[in-house]
Amino acid sequence: MRYIQDLKADDYIKNEIYLCKSKQILSDRNGKSYVSLVLQDKTGTIEGKIWGFNNEIEQYEAMDFVHIDARVISYQDTLQLNISKIYKGREGEYYPEDYFPSTSKDIEAMYKELKDFIASVKDANLKSLAEDFFVNNPDFIKSFKKHSAAKAVHHSFVGGLLEHTLSVVKMCDFFAANYPLINRDILITAALFHDIGKLRELSAFPENDYTEEGQLMGHIYIGANTLSEHIKKKDKFPSKLANELIHCILSHHGELEYGSPKKPATIEALALHFADNTDAKLQTMTEILSSGDPKTEWMGYQRLFETNIKRSTKGKE
Repeated sequence: MRYIQDLKADDYIKNEIYLCKSKQILSDRNGKSYVSLVLQDKTGTIEGKIWGFNNEIEQYEAMDFVHIDARVISYQDTLQLNISKIYKGREGEYYPEDYFPSTSKDIEAMYKELKDFIASVKDANLKSLAEDFFVNNPDFIKSFKKHSAAKAVHHSFVGGLLEHTLSVVKMCDFFAANYPLINRDILITAALFHDIGKLRELSAFPENDYTEEGQLMGHIYIGANTLSEHIKKKDKFPSKLANELIHCILSHHGELEYGSPKKPATIEALALHFADNTDAKLQTMTEILSSGDPKTEWMGYQRLFETNIKRSTKGKE
């Protein structure tokens, strides 16, 4: 298989299979119609153009796997595929795992580490709540292990939600060890649950896109509501403890303008916000620095950071 990251200008690819992530029929400046595609494998995406509709051998749609014959060209310093032949792939002709970006870490090892943190929670109510989801719910566990944490920006790959959650839990454990006023049990439990709403905000791969529920309500509300409804079913779960836990979920983006309906009012909520924001930003920076030519020092202006990004000395070694 010719992975997208290995393609070079003037390469010719024949009968390669990619995931058709999106498909649009557009018009050029002369009014002539053409097809614009975004094709994907686990190493990235590339645009493809079809200038003659007779190149489409049979019907296919977005989210189909397609066979491609194409020339790799460079247009405005970006690689594209000039597609001369395309048709829909059949099940059994490809391995889906070749087409979805995935965590580089061991999913089962990460999940075991996450369960070890649950075992370390001393409060019986919080431990039981975490176990209801992360230990005793096979459907939840299966989805959580494979889900992405974002459509784009950071952790937008298979296992991304697990990887991000574990990183946030680890940072929260560090905060609790260094700031004695923090209720570690509340903070660790909040970290475990802070992004569970993403299981319904984002669809699973291959789409990995916002659901209607996600568009209308967002993962913060979905997660807080899911947790709140489950707590109501628990026997004698302390209301004060429930309120402080749900507050952490509602405020973990830190600011109203970033989607949090509440700003952090407790030390645990503030710590969770810092951990979540730190992991998201550092992972985003990691993904930027991992892209492109490793010999390029200056990576260009990045809107998220509002600055021009540079590789450090360690990044060039």
